[in-house]
Amino acid sequence: MIRVLLVDDHPVVRAGLKAMLEEPDVPSARESPVAETGIQVVAQASDGAAALEELRRRQTLGDPVDLVLMDLQMGDGMDGVTATRAIRGGDGGVVPVPVLVLTTYDSDSDILGALDAGASGYMLKDAESGRIRAAVRAAAAGETALAPEVAARLVGRLRNPEPQLSAREVEILELLATGLTNTAMARQLFISVATVKTHLVHIYAKLGVDNRTSAITVAVQKKIIRVPDA
Repeated sequence: MIRVLLVDDHPVVRAGLKAMLEEPDVPSARESPVAETGIQVVAQASDGAAALEELRRRQTLGDPVDLVLMDLQMGDGMDGVTATRAIRGGDGGVVPVPVLVLTTYDSDSDILGALDAGASGYMLKDAESGRIRAAVRAAAAGETALAPEVAARLVGRLRNPEPQLSAREVEILELLATGLTNTAMARQLFISVATVKTHLVHIYAKLGVDNRTSAITVAVQKKIIRVPDA
């Protein structure tokens, strides 16, 4: 049995995901859904901080989960990337467990951010239920589970002869889109202002632009980052 901690800020979405995860792949009147699917949602959390607390509580009680199914954006609470990095890094005494991201976002910034944080996989919420359950099983078994669209974007980055933005450059583009100054970005990323300026020079060159506004526009068009405030 794969025991799952489900993290999403919408109670209705959590209820739907729980029902979907525990739904049998092959319906049978003789066996329970949990027995057939092999997946059971044993805990839920509304944001990353609550997920970390629930993990610590269950691990202290000797009742751990096998996998965390993590949304990315959760209102004003701790986001999924931050929580994933904390879980995988064992922050606050948490014993690391696999994290599978399940989200609606498919930009490079989201994908690279989650994978860099240590996520075992990245799935989209519009995927077929059977594919999501298969991804849960794969991630819990220590395998990588990627939505076909996500895998295609990653392969495209490798095959594209054009210079590709690094994970750090994508991160800076995201901050750029929020309107932060070079000084504010340097402070948030714990790097120097000179380093931020160097990254911006490389970003502009790779995108074929010469200013911030054009860089953000091109990055959104190419789905490198999400539309600001989306």
